[in-house]
Amino acid sequence: MSSHSSPDTKSTPVLLVGVDFGLPHFDAELEELGLLAQTAGLNPVARLTCKRKTPDAALFVGSGKADEIRTLAQMHGAKEVLFDQALSPAQQRNLERSLELPVNDRTLLILEIFAQRARSHEGKLQVELARLQYLSTRLVRRWSHLERQRGGIGTRGGPGETQIELDRRMISEAIKRTRERLVKVKRQRATQRRQRQRRDTFNISLVGYTNAGKSTLFNALVKARAYAADQLFATLDTTTRHLYLGEAAGSVSLSDTVGFIRDLPHGLVDAFQATLQEAVDADLLLHVVDAANPAFPEQIAQVQLVLGEIGAADIPQLLVFNKLDALTPEVRPNVRQDTYELDGRPVPRIFVSAVLGEGVADLRQLLADMVQKSLSSGMPPVTAAELKGEWD
Repeated sequence: MSSHSSPDTKSTPVLLVGVDFGLPHFDAELEELGLLAQTAGLNPVARLTCKRKTPDAALFVGSGKADEIRTLAQMHGAKEVLFDQALSPAQQRNLERSLELPVNDRTLLILEIFAQRARSHEGKLQVELARLQYLSTRLVRRWSHLERQRGGIGTRGGPGETQIELDRRMISEAIKRTRERLVKVKRQRATQRRQRQRRDTFNISLVGYTNAGKSTLFNALVKARAYAADQLFATLDTTTRHLYLGEAAGSVSLSDTVGFIRDLPHGLVDAFQATLQEAVDADLLLHVVDAANPAFPEQIAQVQLVLGEIGAADIPQLLVFNKLDALTPEVRPNVRQDTYELDGRPVPRIFVSAVLGEGVADLRQLLADMVQKSLSSGMPPVTAAELKGEWD
């Protein structure tokens, strides 16, 4: 077990908890959970990690560790406890009773950030659907006012039972209404995509792990003013602009999409299907990677996982290793362009610094070459093997 604290007094103080079950992607420093908490407007004041073989059915961490969490929370004045893993409704309820503090998990934290950041009508609908789906699993016996109360002789139930049924029906109806609205939005998006396809527009989508610098690169390429910040999930809504790549390649359609993250709630993958559809329908994916993050291989793997879930795994990719400016001289690449093995196949890669503009002109030229060859041949974008011959 390890714990440490970080002093700050700006916002709600929270204690971060992570449990190492021996999985390869465990974040021992809880760095990503801390960033998520700060993005949601919370202030991590202490962190605690421990090891277990399996989750405790009742308390996730076991009773002894729960006592330790309560003591640490009191010591640092934490008003809430955040877990880096998803908790079952029963575990969440039991922990709150044991710790006498609100307890939330990574899933709710991501939903909260998405709710704060959604700007478009579609984005708000998608977040609302995911939030309602999450709440529906937390409904029964989650809140004290819903607890079943015993009635008279020969009856089970009472006012509390009615409240449970009422809340369940209200959430069910809200989910149905939100889904119907999203169907209409998806139809509108499909119409827009068909119009682009009729104009034979070449479609490029930016994808990548959250905070890899997609929006900064998007702005650098198209001179747009899409919101970009050094934080998780700065962009939620898809933004599409025309990108002119010269006379030979002409204009292409460039879309900036929501960032991916480890353990992205499945409800959000489903709810954001319409937004992520831009990636599914792309002719080429610009997979933006934070080259300065030591965990970039795991982040690439997570993006590939989500691309597989949404049916975009077979779309040609160009890996853009961003944040070249943040690399120390000893690890800076000797060549600006090469190939990177992705799922057992070589994929073209280019190093850039979107914030400084370094390598962006080379990226534009590379895109122009790929688009031009694709359009002239009537085939999918040029493969890594074909490009590799030109770079060697």
